[in-house]
Amino acid sequence: MTEPGAENMTNEPIDSQNLENQETTTAENTEVVELSVEEQLKAQVEETNDKYIRLLAEFDNFKRRTAKERIELFKTANAETVKSLITVLDDFDRAQKSIDSSVDIDAVKEGLKLVHLKLKSTLNAQGLSEMESSVGKAFDTDLHEAVTNIPAPTEDLKGKVVDELEKGYLLNDKVIRFAKVVVGA
Repeated sequence: MTEPGAENMTNEPIDSQNLENQETTTAENTEVVELSVEEQLKAQVEETNDKYIRLLAEFDNFKRRTAKERIELFKTANAETVKSLITVLDDFDRAQKSIDSSVDIDAVKEGLKLVHLKLKSTLNAQGLSEMESSVGKAFDTDLHEAVTNIPAPTEDLKGKVVDELEKGYLLNDKVIRFAKVVVGA
């Protein structure tokens, strides 16, 4: 009877030296394969780590750059508005000089009205608009700031605006100053 797997064997005598060499070579090959896999994994880890560090540095640079751009934007955001107001300031300077030397008060009043209209139109061009008068309307916390409550002169003014002390303003449909009002209680 033959041993299993013996049909592939030749009838040549087994050389023990040759067998040991084959086992050593197989062990070395396995070790070389293990080292190369280990080295490949180390290389992949180093490569991944390097990519991560570069990406992190790039992100930090991006954050710094955008923060710097945001600061610059805030510094120069009002430049156009200020430039447009300089002409109104010049008109006020001229009006001040004319007040000192003028004897005709009606001309001074007319000049101040013109400067006032110019200022309003300049601010309107920048997106500023006045809120409508709130007197007689219901108190709205989204538009009004109640300065005080007073007894309502009539029954229908309870909870409504009785007087407006300061106008409210919108900038591009967003409240930038609430109207300061007196509310009937």
